[in-house]
Parts: sequence; C-alpha cells; structure tokens
Amino acid sequence: MRLSTRYQAKGALRVVRGTIKEIAGKISSNTTLGVKGKFERFTGKVQRKIGKAQGVLGF
Repeated sequence: MRLSTRYQAKGALRVVRGTIKEIAGKISSNTTLGVKGKFERFTGKVQRKIGKAQGVLGF
C-alpha cells in the first residue's frame, strides 16, 4: 500500500471519528467532546489532503 493511500485512509477514518464525537457531544451537551470532534474532523481533512498531494508527487 502506498504512503499516500495510507494517509488518505487514515484521514477518512479521522473525519468519521470526529463526526461521531461531535454528534455525541451535541446529544450529551458535552461541549468539550464536541470541540474535540471538530478538531479531529479538521485534522482528518488535512491528512486526506496531504495524502492526495503525496499521490500527485508520486510518494
């Protein structure tokens, strides 16, 4: 498996995990969990974009 593909897959999982944390934070009125979810979702999106850039460059 190429490095770029791994980054994209891990990024997608982080986005899903972050979304779940955000929803759980809203349901339970836990703002800390919601903020952690937003941050994790953001880092997942960044990680996916890094993976796409690596794919273009051939890594």
